[in-house]
Amino acid sequence: MSTSSFPPSPLTAQLRRRCLPLLVALTAAFVPMPEVHAAIKVVATVPDLAAIASAVGGDAIAVKSLSLPSQDPHFVDAKPSLALELNRAQLLLTVGLELEVGWLPNLLVGARNPAIQPGSPGHLDCSKFVTRLDIPGGPVDRSQGDIHPGGNPHYLYDPRAALAVGAGIAQRLAELVPDKAASIRANLAAWQKDVDAARLRWERRLAPLRGQPVLSYHKTWTYLADWLGFVPVGTLEPKPGLPPSPSHIARLLGLARSRKVTLVLQEQHYPEATAQLVASKIPAALVRIPAATNVPAGETYLQHLEVMLQAIARGVGVEK
Repeated sequence: MSTSSFPPSPLTAQLRRRCLPLLVALTAAFVPMPEVHAAIKVVATVPDLAAIASAVGGDAIAVKSLSLPSQDPHFVDAKPSLALELNRAQLLLTVGLELEVGWLPNLLVGARNPAIQPGSPGHLDCSKFVTRLDIPGGPVDRSQGDIHPGGNPHYLYDPRAALAVGAGIAQRLAELVPDKAASIRANLAAWQKDVDAARLRWERRLAPLRGQPVLSYHKTWTYLADWLGFVPVGTLEPKPGLPPSPSHIARLLGLARSRKVTLVLQEQHYPEATAQLVASKIPAALVRIPAATNVPAGETYLQHLEVMLQAIARGVGVEK
């Protein structure tokens, strides 16, 4: 009779129970596992760039913004924690046109990451994808204020520019993670379709704004005006980055009344008191664009624009 017909002794059964988990673990250690592709780390200088990258990159990337939605992106505290984020990054997305010139260069030095330095594949200046506006016609110096020699950097307020930026980001991501290129292209196509649909909806909603004269605090709205057709007639800042002065405000009030300005636009990170005074004296509606932090956590680029354009629509009486 074969010995296999006998039941195992209690000692043999106990040894089997104890050794089986170890044998399974040892076997698994020598079995080839499928290759896991970790998401690459992307850092953007502003939340809108981070949101666009997230939409087109999908699960191929993990993305973080260096600045907060409530911050003025011209002035960001170059904290060591931000340098650490850059140290770990494989791709850096910048607005460019010297928007970040006051704080990003120091962070790049502190990051000690050659992969994301200017000129490397891991550094993408997104202004290269857009048609730049407000390019100074002559020599530029600091006496003119915080002026941008390469053009106005606030192009992400125009969804047409954002579409070009999204395509540029998708192309660079596909180069960095070629095994994810197909899914990145699919994400891009779906996002472009959503942006185009939203753009047409916004254009219909804000058609009454076309041709209207508008004041603003900072020269932020050039690209939005180019898209929606309203007419910027002046800024509360006498020069970019300089606070309003009484003499400048007095001249601006005369201009606003003669041009029949009906709307004053201001982002929430700028002081409110002067804008309120000017709007009341014209008189005109004051629309302070809410910070993106008012949108639920995990906001998308389209959600941010929706909040902003809804506030403008209410300001001009298109919506209640």
